[in-house]
Amino acid sequence: MNLKKQIRKEITIDHLNVVIYEQPKVMADNASDFVEKNIKEAINKSGFANILLATGSSQFLFLEALRNKEIDWKKITVFHLDEYKDISPNHPASFRKYLKDRILSFVNPKKVYFLNGDAADCEKEMKEYEQILINHPIDIACIGIGENGHIAFNDPYEADFNDRDQVKLVNLDEACRRQQFTEGWFPYFDDVPRQALTLTIPAILNSKVISCVVPDQRKSKAVYDTLNGKINTSCPASILRTHSRSRLFLDQFSASRLDF
Repeated sequence: MNLKKQIRKEITIDHLNVVIYEQPKVMADNASDFVEKNIKEAINKSGFANILLATGSSQFLFLEALRNKEIDWKKITVFHLDEYKDISPNHPASFRKYLKDRILSFVNPKKVYFLNGDAADCEKEMKEYEQILINHPIDIACIGIGENGHIAFNDPYEADFNDRDQVKLVNLDEACRRQQFTEGWFPYFDDVPRQALTLTIPAILNSKVISCVVPDQRKSKAVYDTLNGKINTSCPASILRTHSRSRLFLDQFSASRLDF
């Protein structure tokens, strides 16, 4: 039996294509197929691809599947979504370290642009990263959704659908910091940084294609809020419903509150 055909439900809400699978691994395998297809299309069209990668425990299976794909990584430039302010790239919770350990050391892309949260001049770092992003339009963004509905580190009270900047410094709300602690990235809650550098919502929406991978029961409320009700910053991920080439990958657990 081909497990990749085990789609439990598929529906489009506004512009967002939502696909639900029984198990997290099947979801991750299908998401990696989708990303592989779009990367190859970009390379065939332009000779290269620019991609954006998310981090966190929800991306483990997806990144494992993606790194095993037959992709010409020497034609790919990689960006990432966010990084804690003032954290070392060698800290166990650093997203730079996460990406190196989980995928980049396996695939060796053409170029990787890291957002350095510990840069001596934070404003300069953000402006330079923003300009690099402008010069490298993202072909496919691989993102997730936080327990509070954030995308990247755009928490509900920091999210701005009309941000003029591509990168900004944000204050992390307690729910966001609590998630980082309970996922095991920090030994104590008080160790979780209170600020981070993040791509803004317009920066993410500028991506030509968006793949959003969201497994796990603990994400079920955020998924429900993303797909129901008004599109507003109380659930920042709801803005994905406005993107014409976006796909949301769920498992039966993250989709458990949905009534369709």
